[in-house]
Amino acid sequence: MSIRIALDNQPEFYTNIDFIQGRIILGINRPEQIGSIVVKLEGESKTALQAPNAFDPQHMARLQTGPQRPPGSPATENHKILYKLQQVFPDDYYASSSNPYGAYPLQAGEHEFPFKFKLPINNACSDPMAMSKIGGMANVGGFGGGGMFGIGGVRVMDGSKQLYLRHVTRTLPPSLTGYPMEAEIRYYIKVTIQRPGLLKENWRYQIGLKFLPIEPPRPKPTSQEAFARRPFTFRPQSPQPDKKRSSLFNFGSSSDSKSAATLEASTDVAPAPAIEISARLPHPSILTCNKPIPLRLIAKKLNNNPEQVYLVSFQMELIGRTDVRALELHNQKINRWVVVSNPNLNIPLTTGPTDEVGKELVIPDHVWKNMSLPNTVAPSFVTCNLSRKYELEITVGLAWGQPKKGLTSTKSPPVILLPLRFAQVEVYSGITPPPELLEASTSTRPGRATFTNNVPPRLPPRQNSVTTSPQQQQPQRPPQTFDQAPAQPAHDPLYPPQLAAGQDAPPYDDAPPSYDEAVAENLAGPFDGMQSRPAYSGVTNENAPSQMPSEKN
Repeated sequence: MSIRIALDNQPEFYTNIDFIQGRIILGINRPEQIGSIVVKLEGESKTALQAPNAFDPQHMARLQTGPQRPPGSPATENHKILYKLQQVFPDDYYASSSNPYGAYPLQAGEHEFPFKFKLPINNACSDPMAMSKIGGMANVGGFGGGGMFGIGGVRVMDGSKQLYLRHVTRTLPPSLTGYPMEAEIRYYIKVTIQRPGLLKENWRYQIGLKFLPIEPPRPKPTSQEAFARRPFTFRPQSPQPDKKRSSLFNFGSSSDSKSAATLEASTDVAPAPAIEISARLPHPSILTCNKPIPLRLIAKKLNNNPEQVYLVSFQMELIGRTDVRALELHNQKINRWVVVSNPNLNIPLTTGPTDEVGKELVIPDHVWKNMSLPNTVAPSFVTCNLSRKYELEITVGLAWGQPKKGLTSTKSPPVILLPLRFAQVEVYSGITPPPELLEASTSTRPGRATFTNNVPPRLPPRQNSVTTSPQQQQPQRPPQTFDQAPAQPAHDPLYPPQLAAGQDAPPYDDAPPSYDEAVAENLAGPFDGMQSRPAYSGVTNENAPSQMPSEKN
């Protein structure tokens, strides 16, 4: 027996509205009785944290907002952000033949079963109606019988577990690893081959996928800029008096000459140079994966000093802060990416010694304009138990005077390091959504999709037939009745309705899609066959085993 999943035209990564299609290739060397073959498209966001020890200051960052847990006890969350099912066997030909045991024969050889999924826009776990209808054996939803004695059905996710977790409705997050035993986001394609029988186990196989979401609608470009500004004044240097040789016959005049030289030098000391460095980004500050940072660096002269100040070093770091939540425990992981680092610069910050005070100079951007963000940087995202936000930190080195080169230089000019920080920047994936989706998101208020006919709304009933003036009209409250019980919802997600004796379960009925999902259903993906996709390495190996602790059933 061999199982293989072959994807058609598999790209470097998938994104929203993409089609994932391929074939399940099953090879068997003898005839087998198969109940059903179900393909699943799954996405999971897992987190796991341990309760901190009150006497360990290193773990106090894992704050507990709810009831206190014993130190060291784990808390885990597993959100099914994506869950789709498709039955590829039995098809219409096999289903037309009645089989009392719920199994269909497959002859020895190689069999192919095509499948096709369309990736949605938003996560699935935030819909309580859809989650409450998933659970138990797959044959309950119409995926084939459970075999003899009801054993051997395909088990699907227990959606009721998602109802006890906190959720948000956002765009699907990117694939993310790098936090072993603490957090990861993975996407899979799984296949389960049901083999009815008491001593027969189901065959399972899965492969991993890389996912990078589309970016939200970008705001219109404006002339506004966000800036980080820092002025600095060098410390005045004490003058060094010239050393003169003293003879044996001028003991009395040496002290007078030194004091006179010191007084003369102190009167000739000019004020130390003062300069202001400001880093500017377009507002709102949006960076793009695999693209250079649109930074402008401006130097401003603050006092009248003819001496030159030089930019001698430049470093730009992107700081990622990943907020991890598992039930009532919280933790933050910090990552740093060095985008540019050049310690051997010699760029003057004024055009000349005669520049007037307040004159600004735009520093040439050849140092960073060709440096793109690393392909390991994931876009900013927010999901139910994980979120990622970014900061940008720039460190510039300024020298008072021309930097000296070579080993013969005895004295180097004073150098200071100025940090400039943007506390909040957004990182977009660079995948532009289709124009139709952008137009729909801006022209129509998002929400649940509703389908109504063209019948106009009914008018409210008249209260009385007496015409009154506007001053005499009083709002009338509807009569209150206390003997009637409040209306109960037709379906409570926490307590699904039970089947009566002899009643058949209806097939799975998906919840009504959101407006974005309804619009995107008929749209093509953002990439066509001729357009290449940018590089993304948020997951080193999508087929590597999970590094999260095993769940307890």
